[in-house]
Amino acid sequence: MKRSINIKGTALDLSIPKVMGILNVTPDSFSDGGQFSSVEAALNQAVRMQEEGASIIDVGGYSSRPGADDVTVQEEIDRVSPVIEKIAKESEVYISIDTFRAEVARQAIRAGAHVVNDISAGEDDNTMLSTVSALGVPYIAMHKQGVPLTMQVNPNYDDVVNEVYGYLKSKVLECRSAGIADIIIDPGFGFGKTIEHNFQLLSSLSKFQEIDVPLLAGISRKSTIYKTLDVLPNEAVNGTTFLHAFALLGGANILRVHDVKEAMECTKLWNRMKG
Repeated sequence: MKRSINIKGTALDLSIPKVMGILNVTPDSFSDGGQFSSVEAALNQAVRMQEEGASIIDVGGYSSRPGADDVTVQEEIDRVSPVIEKIAKESEVYISIDTFRAEVARQAIRAGAHVVNDISAGEDDNTMLSTVSALGVPYIAMHKQGVPLTMQVNPNYDDVVNEVYGYLKSKVLECRSAGIADIIIDPGFGFGKTIEHNFQLLSSLSKFQEIDVPLLAGISRKSTIYKTLDVLPNEAVNGTTFLHAFALLGGANILRVHDVKEAMECTKLWNRMKG
């Protein structure tokens, strides 16, 4: 399994799992909506996450929670670009842009981001793959079923593990054909999947190593955890950490998280166990 990506002109070693800190600059994200919508608040949070050990800060300006409001391309750009510019100016941390729109990706990379993280894997904007190829940056391709507004209304699979695996394997080939050199895959926990689907994917995560590209797991504070435990999303940190251990056991190279300190502790203990 490939365990490095070329990012910002250097090889980022993923043989030791890395933590990606989530920075939502939206008013309506499911867990932290509105907390970091000002540039100053976003910068402070980015600095804090870097100090806690995050290797990548994932900046998003469009909430993908079920039922979230739509925003225009320009509004999304206006949300993320000033934040990315500020973080890039004040910090050496890697920055990814969480978007499914090619123009937002282009403007974010211009502002100082280094990676494109696309929940639609190019399905929602047919110019995304060619744009990423032209930009020459790493690309995170995620599986989802349906669209965020309705994706949790009766998601259905004959075999969720094999269907998501087959989709991502084909998507990697499509990305390579488009000229994208560095690809990361994400099974898309919670994106058009039931709680049972998510647990099946997590239990079989090691299968995705066969695709031979780095693997990202984004399970932080998701409904699979907080609904199972009957707690609020911000009370799901302990459950998140527990499932992070299983993600690492399954071969996850990047954990995308809200709570960097706890995720870093998990990866440090994992690395110690591995010797």
